[in-house]
Amino acid sequence: MEKRFLGNSGLEVSGLGLGCMGFTFGYGPATPEADALSLIRKAYDLGITFFDTAEAYSQGGNETLLGKAVHPFRDQVVIATKFGFKDGDSSKGLDSRPERIRQVAENSLRYLNTDYIDLFYQHRVDPDVPIEDVAGTVQDLIKEGKIRYWGLSEAGVETIRKAHTVQPVTALQSEYSMFFRDPEKKIIPALEELGIGFVPFSPLGKGFLTGAVDANTVFDQSDFRNTVPRFSKENRAANQVLVELVGSIAKNKNATPAQVALAWLLAQKPWIVPIPGTTKEHRLEENVGGVSISLTENDLAAIRTALEGIEIAGERYPAHLQARVGK
Repeated sequence: MEKRFLGNSGLEVSGLGLGCMGFTFGYGPATPEADALSLIRKAYDLGITFFDTAEAYSQGGNETLLGKAVHPFRDQVVIATKFGFKDGDSSKGLDSRPERIRQVAENSLRYLNTDYIDLFYQHRVDPDVPIEDVAGTVQDLIKEGKIRYWGLSEAGVETIRKAHTVQPVTALQSEYSMFFRDPEKKIIPALEELGIGFVPFSPLGKGFLTGAVDANTVFDQSDFRNTVPRFSKENRAANQVLVELVGSIAKNKNATPAQVALAWLLAQKPWIVPIPGTTKEHRLEENVGGVSISLTENDLAAIRTALEGIEIAGERYPAHLQARVGK
């Protein structure tokens, strides 16, 4: 698989990463451990060397799983994890106090069974802790060899700039896809200016762009999409026009909708690295195939024009979660 650098940092990763959240958190019942370990190792065999987890995905359970899976080839992969929630529980609110950041780092090192964290993100910006204090704490952890690079998630441009002046930011992880294109307005230009990589999560629109979700889909009761306005039955019906667009492009390319959605993201900038998550081996293989799909300038121009004519219905988060992003 092609490799990409996250901005000017020198951190090289596979052109596609694997988001591991869904193995234990957010999308229904946890995946059986043996199946999850097998899929993560299959991803490595297919060329993926960039794996994403977080303290908040099961309070260490997800990190423990990932650490176990990649232990045989730890020095060949890049592990990203995150800090920033009280007690590692996103339902309890934010906590990026310096002492908490240090505690999370120690916990994550233990859960991952590793001597260092490749990429340590602030999961959400904490308005009660100056970003300069966060960056300074991270800088100390880098000097101590506990982490190598750091990043922000769902941060706004002003916060990114402030953080970057204290300790250079390697990557921003935020939502970006054909289903949510807001980063194109301010975020992507700022990242390009500063030499910061971009790691889009939900690059397949939380499954919507695959074509596998429609107005009649019933999610597991523990699936967080039940709380997302964009995934109400009415909005899923209204947004099918986007799925139809992606599907028509895929047909012309002899590809799947998911592959086109990923190829489109990869074509936006050479320092963009999507991290689709999946618990199914056939979906993993399908996603990896998206790296090989080539979209021409004419393709991209036609897609851009079509997207500008589509208005997406529904917010991407319920109000209390929307308040945490873009700060």
